[in-house]
Amino acid sequence: MTDPFAGWSVPPVGITGSPLDRADHLRRDAGAMVALRSRPDARWLVMDDLKPVLTRGEHPDILWAYRSDVPQDAVSVFLGLSGEKDGGAPRFAAAASGVDLVSDFGGHIVDARAAAVQLGDGRAEIVAQARSLLDWHARHKFCAACGGTTVLNKAGYSRTCQACNAEHFPRTDPVVIMLAVKGDHALVGRQPGFPKRFFSALAGFVEPGESLEEAVGRELYEESGIRVNRVRYLASQPWPFPSSLMIAAFAEAVNMDITIDADELEEARWVTKDEVRAALAGTGEWLAPPPMAIAHTLLKSWVE
Repeated sequence: MTDPFAGWSVPPVGITGSPLDRADHLRRDAGAMVALRSRPDARWLVMDDLKPVLTRGEHPDILWAYRSDVPQDAVSVFLGLSGEKDGGAPRFAAAASGVDLVSDFGGHIVDARAAAVQLGDGRAEIVAQARSLLDWHARHKFCAACGGTTVLNKAGYSRTCQACNAEHFPRTDPVVIMLAVKGDHALVGRQPGFPKRFFSALAGFVEPGESLEEAVGRELYEESGIRVNRVRYLASQPWPFPSSLMIAAFAEAVNMDITIDADELEEARWVTKDEVRAALAGTGEWLAPPPMAIAHTLLKSWVE
């Protein structure tokens, strides 16, 4: 039997490839954290309302702030250590608004999605890491066990309840995003809130007590009426809106009769490789996801 997955490769995945060493062993050492924060080469990524401050210009970059530029009471988390060429410099992120980075240093505040597009490399993962962590801290100031006040711990990778001493950790929500394929066709769909003409791979959250393969099959059937056999993992991508992990897969479809769930999809259609190539190039009847999205990687992998 012909393997529909044979020979497929993985194109580059957006919002991955961070150059930082996350240095987990240092997070538990309070003294080491104090020393890292005091180093002259320590820098902070400032997130204003969860939006990163970037440099201006044709090639924007993260505007790494000095410790003195960050308010003393700002929530701050450890991101990791830079590469060898930068001497393993400490990198942090802080949630702060109204700082002088914009007016004094020529920076500007950018939506995190736009920043991922503009940075387009491992720096986008740094923004994703910072955004997800700082958003989690903002949402978890109180203990889920007793309602007591929690405080930041382990350099930002946990919170401890001051009343019952329960420890809470950041969570990542797994989401399957999948391209059902049958012969020379693949299934794409559009949600009601999508921009005009925009189509993408179908996606959904993994439910409790469910494998990734089961989630792929369930979501495809629930949203489009398509049954599948084999499922093949392709790649994954952090999606910090607020804290998902997109898990991309291909699925071998059994049938091609589409029955959409109107609450989830506005339209679904089978498309050819030529149609996908045109969409990826921006010349087609419909619009494909941008390179920063793993749905783009799915489509590009299928046609290549």
